[in-house]
Amino acid sequence: MFEWLDPNNMIINLVVLVIGFVALIKGADIFVDGASDIAARLGVSGLVIGLTVVAMGTSAPELSVSVSAALSGSNAIAISNVVGSNIFNALIILGVCALMKPVPVMQDIKKRDFPVLLFAGLLLVFFSGFYILFGPKPDMSAGGDIAGQLFRVGGIIFLLVFIGYMIYTVRDAKKKQQKDESYEPQPLWKSVLFILLGIACIVVGGDGIVTSAKNLAIMWGMSETLVGLTIVAFGTSLPELVTSIVASAKGQNDMAMGNVIGSNIFNILLILGVSSSIKPIPVTVDSFIDATMMFGVSVIAYIFACTGKKFSRIEGGILVLVYAGYMTYAILRQ
Repeated sequence: MFEWLDPNNMIINLVVLVIGFVALIKGADIFVDGASDIAARLGVSGLVIGLTVVAMGTSAPELSVSVSAALSGSNAIAISNVVGSNIFNALIILGVCALMKPVPVMQDIKKRDFPVLLFAGLLLVFFSGFYILFGPKPDMSAGGDIAGQLFRVGGIIFLLVFIGYMIYTVRDAKKKQQKDESYEPQPLWKSVLFILLGIACIVVGGDGIVTSAKNLAIMWGMSETLVGLTIVAFGTSLPELVTSIVASAKGQNDMAMGNVIGSNIFNILLILGVSSSIKPIPVTVDSFIDATMMFGVSVIAYIFACTGKKFSRIEGGILVLVYAGYMTYAILRQ
């Protein structure tokens, strides 16, 4: 969308970066309003809306970036964008929301959604380290130190698991449907308009931020893997960050939690599923290490979720510190 940007013009890229932030924040605000109204109208929890509608909307930038990167042969960005976004979501978004206000953890998250996320992460680690685990890699034109590959069959497996998870989530939501008769919703067209406008602002703003930030990072001599893991991952995770913070500030804590977990599931199963089904993606050793770290981060978050009914401020602080430590490692290894 922003391919017209001059990659060597710092001023124009900075302007687009600022405009992208503004569009992203406003888009998240009206998106949460529309999604909250739809949840109340349908009688489903904010958690379910967060896991589905909100997660799908905020994962749109990752889908666009990873598919485009895979098709153009930028394999490191295709993988590190998703992995970096998931690490950012689990550590920074959950951490920041918990620091602002302890985040309640519903039983559905513990019993249904976190286990699916862990299984998806384990599948990604398996395929990312396939050649390390099962034998020497074949000759590849991708270059670099290849640890594994997201094969087309792996992409299909991701998509099948994703479809099964979505069917189960929707059916479970219908069983627990409970409308609030006292609630007076705004006109349906207005809620739908808010959602569509919000998604549009989120996608356009996120794309502008990613493109301009990537151009600026490359100007400063950063590698493709580091750009994907940091700048691009941060940019594509901004919708989740802003949406979750706005949702939490408006008292929609279950939607904030659902957005984070749902987005991470979407990123692995849907985005990498689609990307690798279109074109197999070789995985470098650095990306395999990052995928393993992503799985470890998910395990830590799950342990925190199971130790109490809320993510406490102390746990939120720990998550943020872990992110700072890992980003320091990622920058130093370049």
